[in-house]
Amino acid sequence: MPDSYVMKVSSNGQVSIPAETRSRWRADRVLVVDLGDRVVLRPLPDDPVGALVGKYRGRGPSTDEARSRTRTEETSVEKRKRR
Repeated sequence: MPDSYVMKVSSNGQVSIPAETRSRWRADRVLVVDLGDRVVLRPLPDDPVGALVGKYRGRGPSTDEARSRTRTEETSVEKRKRR
């Protein structure tokens, strides 16, 4: 079950993250995501780009497959236009 906290936003727009949560995530920086009906704070790794390396491996088509599929689709659209 996730922990929940009620915190006051300061006049400067600041909110303190509870010590045990900061300790758990060990993050110096967080990403604030506004989802319209709620706000999400996500810890940012020290190297955000490096953290993504390999994250999406094996998901979806390879670059070559996607490029080939797009070219095939574009070719069929062009053929239909010529008719």
